[in-house]
Amino acid sequence: MSINIRDAVASDTQTILDFIIELAVYEKAEDEVKTNVEETREAIFGENSTVKALICEEDGIAIGYAVYFYNYSTWLGKNGIYLEDLYVSQNKRGNGAGKAMLKHLAQKALDENCGRFEWSCLHWNTPTREFYEKIGAVAQSEWVGYRLEGELLTNFASN
Repeated sequence: MSINIRDAVASDTQTILDFIIELAVYEKAEDEVKTNVEETREAIFGENSTVKALICEEDGIAIGYAVYFYNYSTWLGKNGIYLEDLYVSQNKRGNGAGKAMLKHLAQKALDENCGRFEWSCLHWNTPTREFYEKIGAVAQSEWVGYRLEGELLTNFASN
């Protein structure tokens, strides 16, 4: 078994979308995926994109992906990497692919002088939370996430 992590390219868009849907099914939220191949391609690979993606392959076959972007910490005065999605197909878990993608992004953060590498995890996802804690990641319990989207976003912006 040989695991390889590489930067995604535009021709990977369908694979990325397939993984997005797999992840949504795993998180019991398949109906919440509203994007399509064209929108995904533009969002990740378009001229004005601020998003990046990785593909994780085992023996040349895609088994997982990661989507990330850069944020900024005013307190540190440095950029950080925010991991939006990390996913390995269910039948390929346990072979080190997820950890390899995290290590790849952690090294990228160090190489680019980022002050943080961070992500979120659903509260109910105990196996994943245990995995993150096993590698030394610390849950940020003092922060509460907020979101405006869809009609709520439109209404707020226009009133």
